[in-house]
Amino acid sequence: MNDAVVSAQSLCKRYGDYVAVDELSFEVRRGEIFGLLGPNGAGKTSTIRILMDIFKADSGEVALLGGAPGESRERVGYLPEERGLYRDQRVLEVLVYLGRLKGVDGATAKTRALALLERVELEDWSGKRVKELSRGMQQKVQFVACLVHDPELLILDEPFQGLDPVNVELIKGLVRSLVAEGKTVVLSAHQMNLVEELCDRILLIDEGRALLYGPLQEIKRDFAPNSVRVRSEALPADLPGVVACDRQGDVSLLTLDGIGAQELLAELVAREVEVESFERATVPLNDIFVAMVQGKDGPA
Repeated sequence: MNDAVVSAQSLCKRYGDYVAVDELSFEVRRGEIFGLLGPNGAGKTSTIRILMDIFKADSGEVALLGGAPGESRERVGYLPEERGLYRDQRVLEVLVYLGRLKGVDGATAKTRALALLERVELEDWSGKRVKELSRGMQQKVQFVACLVHDPELLILDEPFQGLDPVNVELIKGLVRSLVAEGKTVVLSAHQMNLVEELCDRILLIDEGRALLYGPLQEIKRDFAPNSVRVRSEALPADLPGVVACDRQGDVSLLTLDGIGAQELLAELVAREVEVESFERATVPLNDIFVAMVQGKDGPA
């Protein structure tokens, strides 16, 4: 059984002679947080707008929730990069109105909006006009707006934009709780540390083409050299297969050649070395992003 909530096959989108999306294929699975990544101008927004049926692809096939994009709008919540709230209207009025546009009756929309405002700590601002709110508060209201109709799929374009660290943590927690409630999230963001914390799988694109696609942890392992991090007060200097050692405090980054991590661990155990922790080293997603976009070497 195919559990894909989003399926895109060989998508292409051109603007005149400019190719924004170039033979792009990917799937988003039910119940995951999927990262859609790339530098500015990579084709992310065009891809999202095709998924949302704002733009039509010139070629290729796309399905959302088992049907054509236009057939599933009321089951999708979309947070666009360009925010759009009615600044002179009161917060609750705006949310109820947007909920009704998605087919929710007024009473239900009001109940949901108030509950969601409480979750983002804005319940006391429901009667204020949007223009009276700070930029960060407006961002949280915009986030609530894409949830009022209780969608199955969320497409979030830069959801952390304009938020301070406290509210970043709040929105991260809300995204995780929404997935725990059974929703699926497509997340486009430039903060690689947040993507690293949240996403199960990623698609990195540049110039409309896929550079990396798959489970995030596998991608990070593929990019890591054959190295391990060992926390120990002291390590023998003559460990077999260790070609470099970078020690910071009681943590050593060991680069290996001709020996595997499990073999090294067995050697440490055999020598009765006290090891507090032992793990394969990985490369930060930010470093992978920069290396791929700048055209450096791919996975080791």
